[in-house]
Amino acid sequence: MSIRIVFLGTSGSVPTMKRSLPCVVVQCPKEQWMFDCGENVQHQMMGAKVSFHRKMKIFISHLHGDHVLGLPGLLQTMALMERKEPLQVYGPIGIKKFLECTAETLHFGVNYPLEIIEITGEGPIIEQGEYHLAAVKSNHAVESYCFAFTEHPRPGRFYPDKAKALGIPQGELWSKLQSGKEVIAPNGNTVKPTDVMGPLRSGRKIVYTGDTKPFDAFADFAKDADLVIHDCTFDDSLTQKADVDGHSTPTQAAGQAKSANAKQLALSHISARYPDATPLLEQAKKVFPNTVLAEDFLEIELPLSKNLL
Repeated sequence: MSIRIVFLGTSGSVPTMKRSLPCVVVQCPKEQWMFDCGENVQHQMMGAKVSFHRKMKIFISHLHGDHVLGLPGLLQTMALMERKEPLQVYGPIGIKKFLECTAETLHFGVNYPLEIIEITGEGPIIEQGEYHLAAVKSNHAVESYCFAFTEHPRPGRFYPDKAKALGIPQGELWSKLQSGKEVIAPNGNTVKPTDVMGPLRSGRKIVYTGDTKPFDAFADFAKDADLVIHDCTFDDSLTQKADVDGHSTPTQAAGQAKSANAKQLALSHISARYPDATPLLEQAKKVFPNTVLAEDFLEIELPLSKNLL
């Protein structure tokens, strides 16, 4: 099944008439993962038909207002809409104090299970059934993290004829083999998944940088990503300003994607000074041709990988 990436906000620092503040949602078959949560996120979710009720995790890259000020409103809206599913919020140290202070000042609470987890360093953050998520410190003006969402390798093709030849009847035992478990056939033989299935297929990988200028660890962290969503605040003529402010230019973002051997690059966090950001896209494509310019409500679908491990 496809994984769908929905851009809810693609502006940097201040919104424009066409761009809301940073927010990206990765939609999987059973849950959704939100990266950053700028103001106006509820309206954008409605426009993109992103559910308020699905199982969800939220990841905040850093504690600058344009990336986090939408969060209190979203949590309250979910409460008013009688959300039932648990919600986890991950962010740098300070995210818990921010949310607790806001809730106390505005006198609101939530009526669904809410867990706030502070990220204290680099490395794996989540390991669960089909996916895992890791963080690495990026290169911004404050403590900030870049996230890599990765799907675990998926089973290879199942061959029914091989299973039947080894004495495995169609039914529950087939399902166990396809889920990676050994089974014992009615004839007493032990059958391994590799006996009846093709090579594993690589999982899909999405990297979200948040705000950052280039940093050396990125190439390994984002290696072979299917999609890199990268900060592209200023055009190449403002490289010095980008360096001072902790942001990237199109050529820098493209260079990062190229160094990671990524398949596709999406430029986001576009400064409001660009009513037409086409020149930024053109600059990036000179270095990394498979680049798109993220706009609000852009959707990118990643089909099942055909790459074998």
